[in-house]
Amino acid sequence: MDWLYRLSLISGPLPWVLTGLGALGGVWLLFAPTRSRGYRRRAIPLCCTAALVLTLVGWLVVEKWWRPFPDPVETEIYVWIGLGVLALMLLVVRVFADRGFWRTVISLLAALAVVAAAAVQVNLVFDAYPTVRDALGVANPNEIDFAAVPPAESHPLSGKPVDTVWRPPPDLPATGRVTAVPIPGTVSGFTARDAQIYLPPAYFANPRPQLPVLVLLAGQPGGPEDWINGGKLAQTMDAFAAEHGGLAPVVVVADGTGSQLANPLCVDSKLGNVATYLATDVPAWVTANLQVDPDPRAWAIGGLSYGGTCSLQMATNHPDRYPTFLDLSGQEEPTLGDHQRTLDAAFGGDEEKFRAVNPMDLMARQQFPNTAGAFVVGRDDKDFKPGVHTLYEAAQRAGMDVRLVELPGGHSFAVWSGGLEQELGWLAKRMGLIS
Repeated sequence: MDWLYRLSLISGPLPWVLTGLGALGGVWLLFAPTRSRGYRRRAIPLCCTAALVLTLVGWLVVEKWWRPFPDPVETEIYVWIGLGVLALMLLVVRVFADRGFWRTVISLLAALAVVAAAAVQVNLVFDAYPTVRDALGVANPNEIDFAAVPPAESHPLSGKPVDTVWRPPPDLPATGRVTAVPIPGTVSGFTARDAQIYLPPAYFANPRPQLPVLVLLAGQPGGPEDWINGGKLAQTMDAFAAEHGGLAPVVVVADGTGSQLANPLCVDSKLGNVATYLATDVPAWVTANLQVDPDPRAWAIGGLSYGGTCSLQMATNHPDRYPTFLDLSGQEEPTLGDHQRTLDAAFGGDEEKFRAVNPMDLMARQQFPNTAGAFVVGRDDKDFKPGVHTLYEAAQRAGMDVRLVELPGGHSFAVWSGGLEQELGWLAKRMGLIS
């Protein structure tokens, strides 16, 4: 079954095949004859109207009332969702109109094909599930239990850059391993989901080198596993390790939101003490439970979208803990979609409390000569690109050693996974892994 799991959902023939089958399913649902004379005259117009109304209601709820996301959802997402809803409505009507087993089966398959095509098209917008394995949530062969991670050694290799003292042994694994483990909010009290941790091949050597640490954060909505799936974290790190004798950073994908839809703004507030969790709890747990370089200069933090915003917040509010950052399509400021709503929800309506932790304000009033970072954004990301450019210019004025990269694409994993891959060499040098 591995060949099936490895099929791509974002390139190659499968997305086209599923979309084509969806189109055929739509033709069947709309035009295949039925025993009901009123199907085309009444049922189809009614279903189209109902699907349109439901989609518009969903748009109003998400974009105007509930507003679980700080930025608007692309219009094409609602269009594809609406088509999926229409297909299910037509299926229900045809079940009663056809009154035949095989025609009902065909209608069911046709509706499922439309829904699958709509899901594929939504996935193509974000590149969130690159393969069938990712979409089905099937475990990768490189996943291990945390209990199987080798314990600390008494005499690890030390020296910087690491590659100057490291010699890969002949029995070094060809790839790294991924494990999941809870990181408790001991000081912060923040309730986080399990972190995903990537350990490079060199971590399984004896003697083991003291490796740097990259803390990564997902977006909102999202979770740590997003970096494993859409972010292609293991593939990117394994490819880097293969070119550097098994060396790569230890990557800790921490939970920066607490749930799929939560947005605690990466600050300490009644929404959750995320800042303390990332600045205190995560580093303390990692250094106590993994054999890594404890020097903050060997640590970096990065993230995508909300996670990118959070990484810059950490770099400006806690520069001694995270002197290096990777901001992938982050927002210009932490937000719930509306400035006043943000103030009221997390800062008690106090503008000064917001400015005390907002990266743009911090960079305007102080210098960060020991901080370095990379800003990455998609060339077609109209909503985020202007803000990323503004942040980059502010970081330059604040004395940071920063770089700005634009990659083909929009606000999607194509940019975020590509950004990590492109900037990994720079990060590795900055953290003392390679010379």
